Amino acid sequence: MTIRVLLVDDDALVRAGLRLMLGGTPDIEIVGEAADGGQVVRLVEEQRPHVVLMDIRMPTVDGLTATETLRRGNRPPEVVVLTTFHADAQVLRALRAGAAGFLLKDTPPAEILAAVRKVASGEPVLSPAVTRQLIQHVTPAGYDSRRVRARKALTVLGERESEVALGVGRGQTNAEIAGSLYMSVPTVKTHVSRILTKLDLNNRVQVALLVHDAGLLEEAGTSDE
Repeated sequence: MTIRVLLVDDDALVRAGLRLMLGGTPDIEIVGEAADGGQVVRLVEEQRPHVVLMDIRMPTVDGLTATETLRRGNRPPEVVVLTTFHADAQVLRALRAGAAGFLLKDTPPAEILAAVRKVASGEPVLSPAVTRQLIQHVTPAGYDSRRVRARKALTVLGERESEVALGVGRGQTNAEIAGSLYMSVPTVKTHVSRILTKLDLNNRVQVALLVHDAGLLEEAGTSDE
């Protein structure tokens, strides 16, 4: 499959660099560019990209607003946020809105290529250690109430679904979750699909954030691996 990518950044040099880097690979096609988040919805409707590389800071409509708008639509593309900061409140908000991960703008080209391919295949590009770093360094107002809401939301899950959600929060793959819970990989996939449906979430990153918000990893004694 050729992966269709839309580039969104107000810096023309950044877009040119990404276009040069990604456009030279046989399995990736740059289908459009935008200098502002306000152009994104129209371009997505016209070009139907699989992945959007989205700058978080733009002068008119920022990447956060554009991400939230896209993810509320039908069959939205995967969004990877581009940023210059490791721990950023806006990045965390974008992930909560349904972005599949984030990349620093100085990420090596090979890692950007790998991230685009990974996201296009339905996998997030956010390690559990980075998720914990974001939550630890970006402490939004109302954290206690967020924990209460997260715990309440997770009560809709059954026992096995809760165990699978905890594995997702740890950053485990389906195969790793299957091995630790003595399930088959297809069974884990079924549980993940049910979790997303029951919690009305878009992807595994949002499940991981909810598990973190609820404080379940601390209770389980999860270490930064």
